[in-house]
Amino acid sequence: QVQLVESGGGLVQPGGSLRLSCRASLSIFSIYHLSWYRQAPGKQRELVATITSLTETTYADSVKGRFAISRDDAENSVYLLMSSLKPEDTAVYFCSAEHILNKHTYWGQGTQVTVSS
Repeated sequence: QVQLVESGGGLVQPGGSLRLSCRASLSIFSIYHLSWYRQAPGKQRELVATITSLTETTYADSVKGRFAISRDDAENSVYLLMSSLKPEDTAVYFCSAEHILNKHTYWGQGTQVTVSS
Protein backbone atom coordinates (compact mmCIF):
# COMPACT_ATOMS: atom_id res chain seq x y z
CA GLN A 1 0.00 0.00 0.00
CA VAL A 2 1.37 3.39 -1.03
CA GLN A 3 1.93 5.85 1.77
CA LEU A 4 3.33 9.39 1.75
CA VAL A 5 4.21 11.06 5.04
CA GLU A 6 5.06 14.75 5.38
CA SER A 7 7.12 16.22 8.18
CA GLY A 8 8.85 19.45 9.12
CA GLY A 9 5.91 21.77 9.55
CA GLY A 10 5.60 24.13 12.46
CA LEU A 11 5.46 27.73 13.60
CA VAL A 12 7.96 30.18 12.13
CA GLN A 13 8.36 33.93 12.16
CA PRO A 14 7.92 36.06 9.05
CA GLY A 15 11.17 36.11 7.12
CA GLY A 16 12.19 32.76 8.52
CA SER A 17 12.86 29.46 6.80
CA LEU A 18 11.49 25.97 7.06
CA ARG A 19 12.25 22.68 5.32
CA LEU A 20 9.44 20.23 4.64
CA SER A 21 10.10 16.58 3.91
CA CYS A 22 7.95 13.87 2.42
CA ARG A 23 8.92 10.22 2.38
CA ALA A 24 7.03 7.71 0.22
CA SER A 25 6.68 3.95 0.20
CA LEU A 26 6.56 3.82 -3.62
CA SER A 27 8.47 0.92 -5.10
CA ILE A 28 10.01 2.85 -8.01
CA PHE A 29 10.17 6.41 -6.81
CA SER A 30 12.00 7.71 -9.86
CA ILE A 31 9.01 7.22 -12.18
CA TYR A 32 6.85 9.73 -10.34
CA HIS A 33 6.50 13.45 -10.72
CA LEU A 34 6.43 15.00 -7.27
CA SER A 35 4.59 18.07 -6.08
CA TRP A 36 3.83 20.16 -3.06
CA TYR A 37 0.37 21.66 -2.63
CA ARG A 38 -1.01 23.84 0.10
CA GLN A 39 -4.44 24.73 1.37
CA ALA A 40 -5.25 27.63 3.65
CA PRO A 41 -8.52 27.87 5.59
CA GLY A 42 -11.35 28.90 3.29
CA LYS A 43 -9.15 28.60 0.21
CA GLN A 44 -8.84 26.08 -2.58
CA ARG A 45 -5.89 23.74 -2.71
CA GLU A 46 -3.02 25.42 -4.55
CA LEU A 47 -0.13 23.87 -6.45
CA VAL A 48 3.07 25.26 -4.94
CA ALA A 49 5.86 23.43 -6.74
CA THR A 50 6.54 20.42 -8.93
CA ILE A 51 9.67 18.45 -9.70
CA THR A 52 9.54 15.94 -12.52
CA SER A 53 11.29 12.60 -12.82
CA LEU A 54 13.95 14.48 -14.81
CA THR A 55 14.33 17.04 -11.99
CA GLU A 56 12.68 19.88 -13.91
CA THR A 57 11.03 22.28 -11.48
CA THR A 58 8.10 24.66 -11.65
CA TYR A 59 6.75 27.04 -9.03
CA ALA A 60 3.67 29.05 -8.35
CA ASP A 61 4.25 32.74 -8.97
CA SER A 62 3.60 33.48 -5.31
CA VAL A 63 6.61 31.44 -4.17
CA LYS A 64 9.13 31.89 -6.99
CA GLY A 65 12.50 32.94 -5.66
CA ARG A 66 11.58 31.94 -2.12
CA PHE A 67 10.83 28.20 -2.25
CA ALA A 68 12.91 25.36 -3.66
CA ILE A 69 11.71 21.84 -4.35
CA SER A 70 14.16 18.95 -4.57
CA ARG A 71 14.11 15.17 -4.58
CA ASP A 72 16.31 12.34 -3.40
CA ASP A 73 15.23 9.15 -5.12
CA ALA A 74 17.65 7.07 -3.07
CA GLU A 75 15.73 8.17 0.02
CA ASN A 76 12.27 8.07 -1.61
CA SER A 77 11.90 11.67 -0.51
CA VAL A 78 10.88 15.07 -1.79
CA TYR A 79 11.67 18.30 0.01
CA LEU A 80 10.45 21.87 0.03
CA LEU A 81 12.83 24.50 1.33
CA MET A 82 10.88 27.62 2.18
CA SER A 83 12.64 30.92 2.76
CA SER A 84 11.55 34.50 3.36
CA LEU A 85 8.29 33.15 4.69
CA LYS A 86 5.24 35.37 4.78
CA PRO A 87 2.02 35.09 6.77
CA GLU A 88 0.29 34.35 3.45
CA ASP A 89 2.27 31.09 3.30
CA THR A 90 0.33 29.76 6.27
CA ALA A 91 -1.44 26.58 5.17
CA VAL A 92 -1.49 22.84 5.38
CA TYR A 93 1.13 21.55 2.97
CA PHE A 94 0.62 18.27 1.12
CA CYS A 95 3.01 16.24 -0.99
CA SER A 96 1.85 14.20 -3.94
CA ALA A 97 3.32 11.69 -6.34
CA GLU A 98 2.00 11.22 -9.86
CA HIS A 99 2.96 8.24 -11.96
CA ILE A 100 4.55 9.55 -15.14
CA LEU A 101 2.59 7.18 -17.40
CA ASN A 102 -0.76 6.23 -15.89
CA LYS A 103 -1.11 9.53 -13.96
CA HIS A 104 -2.27 7.84 -10.77
CA THR A 105 -1.69 10.28 -7.95
CA TYR A 106 -1.02 9.59 -4.29
CA TRP A 107 -1.30 12.10 -1.46
CA GLY A 108 0.11 12.61 1.97
CA GLN A 109 -2.02 13.73 4.89
CA GLY A 110 -0.43 17.14 5.21
CA THR A 111 1.69 19.11 7.63
CA GLN A 112 0.75 22.49 9.11
CA VAL A 113 2.91 25.52 8.43
CA THR A 114 2.11 28.67 10.36
CA VAL A 115 3.96 31.92 9.70
CA SER A 116 3.30 34.42 12.45
CA SER A 117 4.99 36.75 14.88
